[in-house]
Amino acid sequence: MSNEADAIVSEEPFALFDEWFALAVKKELNDPEAVALATATPSAAPSVRMVLMKERDSTGFLFYTNAQSRKGCELMANPQGAMLFHWKSLRRQIRIEGAIEQVSDEQADAYFASRARDSQIGALASDQSRPLPSRATFLGRIAKIGATYLGRDIPRPSHWTGFRLVPHAMEFWMDRPFRLHERRRFVRDAASGAWTSELLYP
Repeated sequence: MSNEADAIVSEEPFALFDEWFALAVKKELNDPEAVALATATPSAAPSVRMVLMKERDSTGFLFYTNAQSRKGCELMANPQGAMLFHWKSLRRQIRIEGAIEQVSDEQADAYFASRARDSQIGALASDQSRPLPSRATFLGRIAKIGATYLGRDIPRPSHWTGFRLVPHAMEFWMDRPFRLHERRRFVRDAASGAWTSELLYP
C-alpha cells in the first residue's frame, strides 16, 4: 500500500492546471487539449462530447463551435457546463464545472481567421448535428463553397462562435496504486472570488 504524502498541492487552481497541462503537452501523445464537454438542456437532459480547448485565459477555458449544433443550442439555453481532461499516459484527470459565456465577435473573428482554410470551408458547409442525406451532399457543399471563395477570405458564419467555461469548481485527480487515488477539489467563493480546497476520499 502506498504511503505517499499529499502530492496535489493546495495552490491557486489555474496555476496548478497550467502545470499539469504543460506536462500533458510534453507527455500525452494525442491531443493533450482534448476535453470532454458536458452540457444539459433546460430540463436537465445531459449530453457529452469531445472538443478541443483552444485557450486558457485569466477567467476560464475557451472552445469554439457552431452555436446551432446540439451543444451550442444547449449552451445558449442553459449556460452551464462541465469539462473533463483525462490524460491516460499521465494517469491524471481534471474536472471543471462552471458557467458559460459567449466570446465577443472580435475574438471569434480572430480565431476563425487563424484556422486552416479547409476548416473554415467546413464550418460554412456543415449544418452541425442536423441530418445529412449523404456524405456526397456534404462534399458537394464543400466544393461549392471553395469555388465561391476562390482567392478570397472566407467570412466567419454568424452562428460559429466561441464559448468560455468560467469555473466555480475544479477537481484534480491523480492515480495511486490499489485505487487509493488522490483527489483535491477547489471551490471558488461567489462573493469574494477566493478559492478554497480540500482533499476528497477516492
